Amino acid sequence: MDKITIVGIVASIGIAASLIPQVAKVVKEKKADGTSTAMIAVLITTNVIWVYYGYLREDMIIAVTNIFSFLVNALLAFLKIKYNRNKSIS
Repeated sequence: MDKITIVGIVASIGIAASLIPQVAKVVKEKKADGTSTAMIAVLITTNVIWVYYGYLREDMIIAVTNIFSFLVNALLAFLKIKYNRNKSIS
């Protein structure tokens, strides 16, 4: 594995994991008031585009890390919907 690939892997893991602390906070507090719906929508949309780009380039690093990012963002979106729905029921 060359130096460029290693840097790409490290950068991809970092960006893919960047929202995990936000997800943990939402789960812990059981509220997602401070999380922007527009931000989540943009992140999910761009994740899908990046996965497709990685597929077209046959670049597994790009595709896999963006699939992981998509899953984290989708979880955040689910939690936001869940906790906002619970808030409106209470």
